[in-house]
Parts: sequence; structure tokens; C-alpha cells
Amino acid sequence: MCGRPLGRRVEWHHPLPKSRGGTMTVPVHPICHRTLHATFSNVELARMEASGEAIRERPELRPFIRWIAGKPPDFHAPTRRRR
Repeated sequence: MCGRPLGRRVEWHHPLPKSRGGTMTVPVHPICHRTLHATFSNVELARMEASGEAIRERPELRPFIRWIAGKPPDFHAPTRRRR
């Protein structure tokens, strides 16, 4: 999602949430994974996956993407809900 190389810690994200029938997973940084779920509901994630919409282009994530871009792969910080 953020375009940085993966570090030692990797989490697996379901682009189409499991609650919506998703089985495929993609590796993401833990901070990116938490930000996705803090920003979007499973219904929103399912809608984006179904429409083929690129998550990283979403206006809600642009500030996060800019902020995280220069951080090392294993960088961690608390994640807050953005609603």
C-alpha cells in the first residue's frame, strides 16, 4: 500500500474482507494494516475491491502515505481511528 519495502514484521491483509468472502491475502506493514482498518469499514474495503479502486489513491490515505514514505520498514507508531 505505501510502496516501502517490507521489514521483519509483516501482516496479511484480505483486500476483500473475509467477512465478505475474501480468501486472497497480501503482505503489508503492521502500521499500514492498522491504518486501513482504522480508516475504512469492511463494507468500504469490499466496495473498493469490487470496483478495482486503488486504495493508495484514496484522499483519506494521502496524508498517511506522505507521512510514512520516509520511515524505515519496521517503523511503528500508535494508530488512531480517523472517523
